Amino acid sequence: MVATTEVFDTLKSIGLNLYERKIFVALLAKGVATAAEVSELASVPRSRSYDVLQSLADKGFVMVQPSKPIKYVAMQPKDALEKTKQIMKARHEEMVERINKLSGSPIMEQLENIYSGGLNLVSPSEMTGTLKGSDTIDRQLRSVFKSAKSNIDIMTTEKGAKTLHSKHFRILKKVSKSGVKLRILAPSADSQVLKSLSDIADVRTLDAPIGRFTIIDDSNMLFSLTDDKEVHETQDVAFWANSKHAVRDIMKPYFDSMWSNAK
Repeated sequence: MVATTEVFDTLKSIGLNLYERKIFVALLAKGVATAAEVSELASVPRSRSYDVLQSLADKGFVMVQPSKPIKYVAMQPKDALEKTKQIMKARHEEMVERINKLSGSPIMEQLENIYSGGLNLVSPSEMTGTLKGSDTIDRQLRSVFKSAKSNIDIMTTEKGAKTLHSKHFRILKKVSKSGVKLRILAPSADSQVLKSLSDIADVRTLDAPIGRFTIIDDSNMLFSLTDDKEVHETQDVAFWANSKHAVRDIMKPYFDSMWSNAK
């Protein structure tokens, strides 16, 4: 039986690359095969088949028979998925444990010192970049929110206010409790969302949304370049910069002016 495009797309969605997909499906059809046999059946270069088969074995899709020549057996799909899930879960837990240990170790202090020293050698033009896609932008916001030390100023739209509430409320609440001053400018359309945000921030309303931007500690800013009503989430684009000049001389005065005129 020839695998459909849907089968290959589904295998791709769980992390198998093209060669892995082709070889796994070929091995399912063959049952047991040597690397040479399965590479020919799958139309995969023989020089790559050994590495691919080993990768499939590491992921739980293939079992290796220690014969001469070495043969490979495809795991039953249901068993392969279950084993792969267990392997991925174990690796994830191991990685989280390593990250937690690193976060609380003297190594982290050394890394922070290296970063701080390196910042002095970097020009503001190098500490900028564009972010594409709402998920990417939200990840960057979570990162800078967590790092905030003194203040966060946010101007946003109705949709942006809802995103702040649904995706960032916990982080903003945490930094607010730590002493970070939060100010949010938003349209008054969704009073329930604004009421909730007002529990952790000083909130003022605008008659109409003017744009979306965030200022952190008067030195970092994230400025949206697209209208969240007109573009799909995957096409949302923002500009990020670590520049005290751009923030203090341009964005901060603009925010303060809008703040003083808001309700």
